[in-house]
Amino acid sequence: MEWNRLVPALTVADFAASLQFYTEQIGFAVVFSRTDPAFASLNFEGAQLMLEACHPNGWEVAALAKPYGRGMNLLIQCADVITLRDRLVDFSYPLYREIEETWYDTGETLSGYQEFLVQDPDGYLLRFSQHVGEREKQK
Repeated sequence: MEWNRLVPALTVADFAASLQFYTEQIGFAVVFSRTDPAFASLNFEGAQLMLEACHPNGWEVAALAKPYGRGMNLLIQCADVITLRDRLVDFSYPLYREIEETWYDTGETLSGYQEFLVQDPDGYLLRFSQHVGEREKQK
């Protein structure tokens, strides 16, 4: 496996619940794992992240309080946001924000995405995004 240049490592309170959410509800695959401390490297359509159970020798710089990851969201590009959203709805998992189409100014053009947001069991905010095209900026 080739590592991405940036791989978020998420400290989680309940490793089993987080692993279940990411693998069974989202569809991440476990690339490898270990047990002491509980850890897993995950992959979803080329997006990589790591989960690690909170433990005394962890790298937390302050006490953790939910929701974890306040002030950031993890953008995860995927092939089909509608199917992924529907999968979460089938699990009765609450969405943070329903699918919206958003156009971002990239300088010369606008780049469009369908996106939705969901919080994982610890409150990390995940933004799943599917590219829908480019268009000229209005002058």
